[in-house]
Amino acid sequence: MFTGIVEGTGRVKSIRSGPKSTEFAVRPGKLGGKLRVGNSIAVNGTCLTVVGARNGLLRFDVLNETLQRTNFRAVKPGDLVNLERPLRANAGLDGHFVLGHVDGTGRVRRYEKRGSDYMLDVDAQPAAMRYIVEKGSIAIDGISLTVAAQGRNWFRVWIIPHTHEVTNLCSRRVGDLVNLEADIIGKYVDKLLAGRSGTTKRVRVRRVDTA
Repeated sequence: MFTGIVEGTGRVKSIRSGPKSTEFAVRPGKLGGKLRVGNSIAVNGTCLTVVGARNGLLRFDVLNETLQRTNFRAVKPGDLVNLERPLRANAGLDGHFVLGHVDGTGRVRRYEKRGSDYMLDVDAQPAAMRYIVEKGSIAIDGISLTVAAQGRNWFRVWIIPHTHEVTNLCSRRVGDLVNLEADIIGKYVDKLLAGRSGTTKRVRVRRVDTA
């Protein structure tokens, strides 16, 4: 589990495709000395396992299923990726609960500087928009952000200068794919309400006696 408070960025060094997975080698910057083989880490908001740590590089195996569901399919050598270590049990929660299980991708619709801040609009699929609510939380490439506005198939967040500078948002452009993870609380509520609705419908079925 993560918080969406990105600790730093890494730069993709190389990508090697295989039959069942793709190996990504990332130069992790300041987090390099704090990670070992077997550690979990959120890379662009996707929970991955370190399978190699040598010569200043971290290596990850990204399964084909993950590749297709995330923006890793569009990542290239030289790209910046966001990095966050898992939440410790005794740590404070500064963002919101982020599982590292990406729901899907969105596409940058607009990214403009407004005064000292930045306005970011993202196009999203209906499956993701279902759980996006104004003033609710959303993780974009693993960054915990607050939804400021939304339309039928897009939503808006505001980015402060610090977040722009210390995450991969500094390199994002219109048209880029971003990973999206909706707030887990909304998913559970939706599931529970759907179950309750189903129960109600069954109770209301009228019995017909033919005897």
